[in-house]
Amino acid sequence: MLEKNGQTHSTGLGYLMWIFGFIGVHRFYYGKPVSGIIWLLTGGVFLIGWIVDLFLIPSMEKEAAGRYSTGTYDYSVAWLLQLFLGLFGIHRFYLGKIPSGIIWLLTGGLFGLGWLYDFCTLNEQVDERNKAVG
Repeated sequence: MLEKNGQTHSTGLGYLMWIFGFIGVHRFYYGKPVSGIIWLLTGGVFLIGWIVDLFLIPSMEKEAAGRYSTGTYDYSVAWLLQLFLGLFGIHRFYLGKIPSGIIWLLTGGLFGLGWLYDFCTLNEQVDERNKAVG
């Protein structure tokens, strides 16, 4: 899942997230939080948009690669940590955000609200860190 040739997001991971795409996970991953929220609230726009996305994932990956910076921090690693351990702030520790990571750890991602916020902003957080390091 390491970034190669300027790629920031993995197409393979995008397809794995697509399996649960009717709740918008793959759209958040590729930096589309507005449509991710719409997919979450409508079941992937009543599963029709979810099926269409099966064919759109390669273009979403290319768009993300053009929008976000490569660098020390891997987007896929950050997203996997956010998805499975986000309530504990593990993705924030990964990004070097130790104080907020401790807050997330002690409060369940600020009682779940911060965890949801990070679904909408994680790509920008990783991009910011990569630009600062790089």
